Amino acid sequence: MPQPEPPPALLLRLTGARPDELPAALGSFVCFFALLAGYYVLRPLRDEMALQLGPNALQQLFTAVFLTMLAVVPVFGWLTRRFARKQLLPWLYGFFIINLFGFHEVLLFGGSQSALVAKAFFVWVSVYNLFAISLFWSLMADLFETEQAERLVGFIAAGGTAGALTGPVLTLSLVGWLGPKGLVLVSAALLGVSIVAILFLRRWAAQHPRAAQPGHGEQPFEGSVWSGLRDLLRSRYLLGISAFLLLYSLLSTFLYFTQADLVPRLITDSAERTRLLAGVDLAVNGLTLAVQLLAFGKLVQRVGVRWLLVAMPLVSLVGFVALSAAPVGAALAVLVAFGIVRRAGEYAISKPARETLFNVLPAEQQYRAKNAIDTLVHRSGDTTSAWLITGLRSLGLGATQLTWLAVPLSALWCAVAWWLGGRAQRQLID
Repeated sequence: MPQPEPPPALLLRLTGARPDELPAALGSFVCFFALLAGYYVLRPLRDEMALQLGPNALQQLFTAVFLTMLAVVPVFGWLTRRFARKQLLPWLYGFFIINLFGFHEVLLFGGSQSALVAKAFFVWVSVYNLFAISLFWSLMADLFETEQAERLVGFIAAGGTAGALTGPVLTLSLVGWLGPKGLVLVSAALLGVSIVAILFLRRWAAQHPRAAQPGHGEQPFEGSVWSGLRDLLRSRYLLGISAFLLLYSLLSTFLYFTQADLVPRLITDSAERTRLLAGVDLAVNGLTLAVQLLAFGKLVQRVGVRWLLVAMPLVSLVGFVALSAAPVGAALAVLVAFGIVRRAGEYAISKPARETLFNVLPAEQQYRAKNAIDTLVHRSGDTTSAWLITGLRSLGLGATQLTWLAVPLSALWCAVAWWLGGRAQRQLID
């Protein structure tokens, strides 16, 4: 009987996979591609509805998102107690699809002009995005052991970046033909593709069980609905991950406020500002995809997760110092270069490296504690940062003063990243 031909060597090099892992790597790529493409179809609709509400509503919307997270996390904890997690994900994604069909019906009857619908859609998309992506990475932690994840996560993350590039193209191409209500159905269809990919990955996992934990992901969790939050508060390792994410959120907000202050002062034409921001987005996504496909796997093998975690804090430290010291004429160029490198590095290096930190955790914490960090901690960081910086600005601090305040915070972020990477290398998770 003839033996099947081995996969092409180029494909194996590109994915970082061994022949038996290649189907899972490709399936994960497709799943993440469809997931983020669907989200990026929705994001322009969400942002346009936020514009309808006006800038004064943004802080209230961020607060509403955070409060919704507080309500949803206990429900998620209950679900992980009742149902095996590899069976749970397709049902949860299916629930999100039902929500999208509901929004389609509301928009079909003119709901896009309602302030209540706009607020509900903004909050729902923001919560859905964090939960859907966090659940995806939890599935990856279930499927792959640490050594596998370090090789494959760069390629898998590239699927998300490709989806992030594809979603806006679909929106631009189809919005005139389908309108907002039709784009909601496009997003639902892409989420359906993710479900198909998850079912394929479940079959692969059944045929390739993790050697260290047979049956991984096949049983419900034990414990109360607050187990994830309790695990977070009791573990220095999980608190370290939370501190890492909080500092990232705070510094991102500092940079956003600097951009909001500097760009309108230096570029007064709206169309020119739009072209600049579109060019930045294109550069970020292109650079991210190149690093994920060509460099991440080699970097993680050569320098290790610890240095990858420290990379973006170091970039932030250098970038904020340069931005604070730059003369007015050069400030915009420094801001653009810093923003591109920092965002691309976050998507291509820092976030994939951060996801590997969860592979050393017990299975329960890979879901419950991880999702508490990715949702509540993340959103609380965004909300707190927005209110904090608004308060500092009300005291008279300008963009330059805020930028200098970001320098010691970047140094603290470096220290947290170094400590966290060392703990992960030694698998000291208590």
